[in-house]
Amino acid sequence: MKFIRNPRIGLLTSLLVMLLLTSIGPVERSLGMNVRLVYLHGVWVWTAILALGASALLALPGAFLDHKSAQHWSRSLGWAGMIFWITYLPLSLWTMQANWNGLYLAEPRFKLGLDFAIIGILLQTAILIINQPRLTSVLNLAFFTSLIISLNRAEQVMHPPSPILTSDSLLIRGFFFLLLSVAVVAGSFLALWLGKRRPDVAS
Repeated sequence: MKFIRNPRIGLLTSLLVMLLLTSIGPVERSLGMNVRLVYLHGVWVWTAILALGASALLALPGAFLDHKSAQHWSRSLGWAGMIFWITYLPLSLWTMQANWNGLYLAEPRFKLGLDFAIIGILLQTAILIINQPRLTSVLNLAFFTSLIISLNRAEQVMHPPSPILTSDSLLIRGFFFLLLSVAVVAGSFLALWLGKRRPDVAS
């Protein structure tokens, strides 16, 4: 398929579909059209978490069985997840400004996101420099485990737990999962593109 041979086309197409869907997403009574930013912010961070989770899952055979292909795709998914994680931060600021009329940079989950973005950038850079596939798998697994533990422990100040998933509107929940599906497709194409840039370690 053309998208598989050139995943950049699939990535750009899925991102354009995401933007189109976001622009026509259902509005909400209290937030109005600004809820569309909440949709996009939510699916963006969930795509990051899912990609990092897939990276950690593949890290298991990569770390303990020295499985070369698993190591390769663990690294590619780790980078894809970090790209989504890093870019979710400015999107989070935009969402704050639009819905709270200001930036609350001391919000615990935003601080946690920033901390893990910095750690993740340093970690992935070190992974590229060291270039040890088995160690890469171990580090990706440790990073994701630490992230999930920290997210579960983080306070929620001005950040309601799962506002979309707890909505009474089936339309809003359904739209969110539709948008999330497209975002996951975009993340998959990103990982595939990154993976194809290093085919030497995929065998």
